[in-house]
Amino acid sequence: MISTCVLPCKTLKFPYPNIGRSRKLECKASKMELTLTQPDDWHLHLRDGELLQAVVPHSASHFRRAIVMPNLRPPITTTAAAVAYRESILKALPSDSNFTPLMTLYLTDTTSPEEIKLARRSGVVFAVKLYPAGATTNSQDGVTDLLGKCLPVLEEMVEQSMPLLVHGEVTDPNVDVFDREKVFIDTILRPLIQRLPRLKVVMEHITTMDAARFVESCDEAFVAATVTPQHLLLNRNALFQGGLQPHNYCLPVLKRETHREAIALAVTSGNRRFFLGTDSAPHERMRKECVCGCAGIYNAPVALSLYAKVFEEAGALDKLEAFTSFNGPDFYGLPRNTSKIKLTKTPWKVPDSFSFSFGDIIPMSAGQTLHWQPSFPS
Repeated sequence: MISTCVLPCKTLKFPYPNIGRSRKLECKASKMELTLTQPDDWHLHLRDGELLQAVVPHSASHFRRAIVMPNLRPPITTTAAAVAYRESILKALPSDSNFTPLMTLYLTDTTSPEEIKLARRSGVVFAVKLYPAGATTNSQDGVTDLLGKCLPVLEEMVEQSMPLLVHGEVTDPNVDVFDREKVFIDTILRPLIQRLPRLKVVMEHITTMDAARFVESCDEAFVAATVTPQHLLLNRNALFQGGLQPHNYCLPVLKRETHREAIALAVTSGNRRFFLGTDSAPHERMRKECVCGCAGIYNAPVALSLYAKVFEEAGALDKLEAFTSFNGPDFYGLPRNTSKIKLTKTPWKVPDSFSFSFGDIIPMSAGQTLHWQPSFPS
């Protein structure tokens, strides 16, 4: 629901008063508000240990549920490990949080069909993640031959209606890094769907026109895609403007402006095949600003503000709620949330960093002023 209201001028605080450094802002009298069904994040990295403790409140403050990625060290390859990781996440949540982590298994060449049955029976594992070996952070234990070594597992996933979440890039060093998504579609994903047309597949964090068109061409009941704020707003120039920008480096890497435009058009069209997945991926600052920096953009504190920006610029705010709150649970066969969240059109400044005992985390849009501020209706 979109509404315009008149509010008295008052001082507002940054929407995470207990996390990092607070910022005060002066607001104007006339405000546009959006009231949305509370969103879910269908692609989230929470890490573990101190990093988990630091970042989980940001996601829990906005999202009701999240699909949590399994690429820890060691990876979450069994149902027992997923259950244990879930308990760690629940213990790290603020005491008043109702956030629900939805767990995933890390697919390997040796994952068994029996493990898929155990995962389904557990009631806490909702998907299996495909990392081609060497594709991204902590993917060294990933799959080397999907249809050759994992076919029995994939067939069991069809039987269990267990979605396969795909990091859609080949890792052949002879393939240009900017072409790896397209080559993955042509050589791996298309043959997979032809072989197992009833396998539910989510192509994660799509980055190209090719991926958007491929997903649009598939059966919406079985193939969908998550889309990140960074791939909707940034092109590959953002990696190099004013010098090398390590905090804009993620995998899959940002692409040309033509690809960004195509993804934004697909998402804001209202197509049910696309839904919110932030791929929020925190790293301590020194692991980004070093000789060999880590891939990943930390966007959890700003994601909803940035998605609203994209839909507003496209003149499609009426389609924002479906993307953030309906398409994902519908694809997964889960109930839609009943709680609400509010986005108010009022400027607020993103902190330059969030400071913790182990170091700093730099968020996406650090130091910038954004124009949609999330909160819960009173």
